Amino acid sequence: MKTARVKVSYPDDKIRELEVTIGRDNLIKSEEGEILPESGIKWLPPVKEPGTIFALGLNYVDHASELSFKPPEEPLVFIKGTNCLTGHLQHSYRPDNVDFMHYECELVVVIGKKVKKIRREEAMSCVRGYMVGNDFAVRDYLENYYRPNLRVKSRDSLFPVGPWLVDAGDIANVNNLKLTTRVNGIVTQEGTTADMIFDIPTLVEYLSQIMTLYPGDMIATGTPKGLKDVQPGDIVDCEIENIGILTTTIVSEKDFYGDDY
Repeated sequence: MKTARVKVSYPDDKIRELEVTIGRDNLIKSEEGEILPESGIKWLPPVKEPGTIFALGLNYVDHASELSFKPPEEPLVFIKGTNCLTGHLQHSYRPDNVDFMHYECELVVVIGKKVKKIRREEAMSCVRGYMVGNDFAVRDYLENYYRPNLRVKSRDSLFPVGPWLVDAGDIANVNNLKLTTRVNGIVTQEGTTADMIFDIPTLVEYLSQIMTLYPGDMIATGTPKGLKDVQPGDIVDCEIENIGILTTTIVSEKDFYGDDY
């Protein structure tokens, strides 16, 4: 099953947040069975109450090589704030006066139950489902990939997720999914989850040894090689096989914040 969260504007001028399902026919249905036109909704991050966001650095062999880094011997994990989250078909901004901001197409794992010190062999039992994520990075401020600072990875809107959450049981082999990024329709990044250095059971086991995992926690599992600078006006599509396409439009900082700029 695919589930999502959307905002819908009704004729009575009320705006409602709804939990919806996406059928095989791509129809968007509310819990009451109402079919919603895609043109009349705003996509939200699929997880209603997001918890801790764990993100992986250098978790693909080709990406580490692309950056001339030795593959890590244990997971390189940093934590992001929920302020970064935004949904499908929404805007992410490029900060003023930066030289290089790039996308990172990532498989995002969503935890479904509370666990602590779970073993690798049982780790998949606590996974609720999967989303596409785009973990934008501002490279200007990157001191090193082992300690990405706030200006690199924790800005508002720079972690779109979605477009929906796919139940874990609906993905036959999560360890062999193709990832593709397109900027303005041109393919700029390709890879496969088979190239992860640390797979999902390993990551869940590793994190649960350090801290308790809770429903709504997310693990952004890293990105393959293929980085390109993006500018205001660019449209970035991140696609993961059997999950979906997450689309984001880049805007300027001034356009994003408006009167708060």
